[in-house]
Amino acid sequence: MKKDEINKIKTEIKKTKKKRKINYKWVLTVTIIAFSLSMLFSALSESLLENANLVFSIFILVFFIILGVIFDIIGVAVTAADEKPFHSMSTRKMKIGLIATKLKKNADKVSSLCNDVIGDVCGILSGTAGAMIAANLTDKVSLFVPISLIITGLVAALTIGGKALCKSYAIAKSDIILYRFSKILSIFYRKKNYK
Repeated sequence: MKKDEINKIKTEIKKTKKKRKINYKWVLTVTIIAFSLSMLFSALSESLLENANLVFSIFILVFFIILGVIFDIIGVAVTAADEKPFHSMSTRKMKIGLIATKLKKNADKVSSLCNDVIGDVCGILSGTAGAMIAANLTDKVSLFVPISLIITGLVAALTIGGKALCKSYAIAKSDIILYRFSKILSIFYRKKNYK
């Protein structure tokens, strides 16, 4: 490419770049939601796992890992989805189309809520559950390598591996995932004048 062409492209990019203001209200809201969910789920998991048997504790651990991966899929899919198929549904006042369009227009907030808030809260809780399982197992099993290191490694590997595996799926099937997520949300949607 010639310098003139490069400068022309740079000029076009500068023209099309939108200056986005930081939405401090949203930042405060998402911070409060994260704090509240962390407190709620942490108290719930600690009360459930305090005197729970090993099988139930592992079930809770796997539940939080899967929940984190599912919401990561939703956050990525909403961001990657194409808005066009949902516009026609929205113009026909179809509930799913209205919800999907609204989610897509707020993709940054949806992604932040799903990936960061719920995903990270589930990561913290799965770490807490893993630590409680490790404490429970340490009394029963003695290994050369501390059991807490093994469990911490397993929890991290399952969480990161699960999210990595599902990201490409979420991008490839983003429209379908957004449609299905909107369909689930439509159960709770109470706006009038839709089909």
